[in-house]
Amino acid sequence: MAWWKNSIVYQIYPRSFADGNNDGVGDIPGIIERIPYLAELGVDVVWLSPVYRSPMDDNGYDISDYQDIHPEFGTMQDFDRMLETMHQYGIRLIMDLVVNHSSDEHSWFTMAREGRDSPTRDYYIWRDPAPNGGPPNNWTSFFSGSAWEFDESSGQYYLHLFSKKQPDLNWENPELRQRIWEMMRWWLDRGVDGFRMDVINLISKTPGLPDGVVGDSPLVGTEHYVNGPRFLEFMDEMQREVLGKYETITVGELIDGTRDRALELTRPELERLNMIFTFEHVMVDHGPRGKYDPVPFDPARLRSVLYTWQREVAREGWNSLYLSNHDQPRHVSRYGNDQTYWAESAKLWALVLHGLRGTPYVYQGEEIGMTNYPFTSIDQFRDIEALNAYDAMRNEYGMSDEEALRRLNAHSRDHARTPVQWQADMEEVFPHPWIAVNPNATAVNVQSQLKDSNSVWELYRRAIGYRSELPVLTGDWSAMAEDHPGAFVFARSCDDQLLLVLANPTDDAIELDLATGDFPSGWEQLVAEVNPRLILSSVQDMRELPRAVSFEPARVVLQPWEAAWLLWDRR
Repeated sequence: MAWWKNSIVYQIYPRSFADGNNDGVGDIPGIIERIPYLAELGVDVVWLSPVYRSPMDDNGYDISDYQDIHPEFGTMQDFDRMLETMHQYGIRLIMDLVVNHSSDEHSWFTMAREGRDSPTRDYYIWRDPAPNGGPPNNWTSFFSGSAWEFDESSGQYYLHLFSKKQPDLNWENPELRQRIWEMMRWWLDRGVDGFRMDVINLISKTPGLPDGVVGDSPLVGTEHYVNGPRFLEFMDEMQREVLGKYETITVGELIDGTRDRALELTRPELERLNMIFTFEHVMVDHGPRGKYDPVPFDPARLRSVLYTWQREVAREGWNSLYLSNHDQPRHVSRYGNDQTYWAESAKLWALVLHGLRGTPYVYQGEEIGMTNYPFTSIDQFRDIEALNAYDAMRNEYGMSDEEALRRLNAHSRDHARTPVQWQADMEEVFPHPWIAVNPNATAVNVQSQLKDSNSVWELYRRAIGYRSELPVLTGDWSAMAEDHPGAFVFARSCDDQLLLVLANPTDDAIELDLATGDFPSGWEQLVAEVNPRLILSSVQDMRELPRAVSFEPARVVLQPWEAAWLLWDRR
């Protein structure tokens, strides 16, 4: 079995991870200092969000030089030292590959702007104005407004699906693709172990760039640039030119990624990608108009999406498993009760996620149960997407300040970007931060949890350890009790082990009857005759685990926010 199938990936968002020089911005020296911490947690792979040279319009996802380090993060020598240290600890490193767009300050684009005959003009997507003098089509940006920006010097518009400072690259140009392959090989030859590919399925656009269909969503044009006509062709070329020549771990971020497309990319015989990031499960609390049109969280809806991906993708292809990352609010606040049942909520979702079939991704601070920031003013936000959305809600849709802030607080990316809470006195380790520290750092922090053998951190450490210790966690997956309105009940099985995962993501106790449930074939009699070991729990004292427990399938009672791993072992 491929090594990455029972590995744990930890995402570092460098601006907010660890500040090594006390300037208020996380950096590579800060990361180096914390590598022993990552090793103690049990991390196998680090996914590093962009540290490339950048104007920081979108916090590094606008790259002005793909082969240099942004000065606020350190130097290339710092990077090499970090990579070497990670490898010494047995941790692999994957970089963010951001090649749907570059920065408008990249030399390719500054040269392209010099005139229509520029050698790099065709590295980007330019079009003449529409007959009315406006944008070439009606496509909209993910960051609000038109996806086109007028360039006065040449009299043409250029396409930007994100910020106007992030012009889209023209993958139809073979010379551009060769420049990208050269850059990827440069990093892999330096020792990097793979790539997380940012919005990779946007790289192919429909020829002619026709108008999009206008519907309920504020996004227009997605049918012409999501999973475009040459996307798989470009991925096959990437495999031939680069990835097939190295031993790598690769994950592609797919906007509106379907299960069929996931299989087209992750089936082993196709050798395109190891796994993909989908968004379907983190859109279950989005309304018709997207993330800033929030609807109440329904655990059954999340369960349905996760289970569907387990059935349709995890067997033939492979899943990445995540609930939080740099683009999502903190899931203990979003899907849990971060007040009365804060620790139980954090532990429950860890047990659900790490119990599924796929490769788990832990986002920095998740392992201590970091929560959303209590934003009260637009001045506290830093993310360009949030600021643009606020302006659109106020000026285009006529919302009050209170309503716009309520919507931002539901799903702003800035919730994930507050500094990692290393200790109660954050001024000592992250002074004058670029974005405010969550005030609950005095209670929720790494230092206190490392001393507590019943902490959220300790549960993560144990769950991560079991991923490599228990063969069953790379075995089969099967669902149970799907008729229950909210409970998660599923089994993992292999020849020698059966793991039952139970979770109640509600504020009320529930009772389940599993006596008539379909345990994996060959295990029914053993379950009826032999009690399991409770190896992890969100509500019981972990200092007393693992231990044998009485199990009655006809009456399983779960307390509020209780989750458990029950193990039967024939060995």
